[in-house]
Amino acid sequence: VQLQASGGGLVQAGRSLRLSCAASGSIFSINVMGWYRQAPGKQRELVATITSGDSTNYVDSVKGRFTISRDNAKNTVYLQMNVLKPEDTAVYYCNAIRYGDRGPVNYWGQGTLVTVSS
Repeated sequence: VQLQASGGGLVQAGRSLRLSCAASGSIFSINVMGWYRQAPGKQRELVATITSGDSTNYVDSVKGRFTISRDNAKNTVYLQMNVLKPEDTAVYYCNAIRYGDRGPVNYWGQGTLVTVSS
């Protein structure tokens, strides 16, 4: 599985951005896709996930502002980020999980930088 993330950039607080993650390879085996982020000096944290059954999950700090969705025809997962705050500044990483016989296998895309100015 290969993941290609895009859509980051510099934006003012209160504005919106949409991140995209295009998947290729053995995508039929993916069970969960999601977005993580890592701010400078902080650990990587989960932002949002979406399962193959379209169940979603969000970290509390983004609930009501961010929406994760998927377009199966394009093998792409999106993260719509609204009402951005300076504390959302981070490198955002796309993630995919495949539950194999030996446990979960994680795949990562390259990061895309989101910078929110105050």
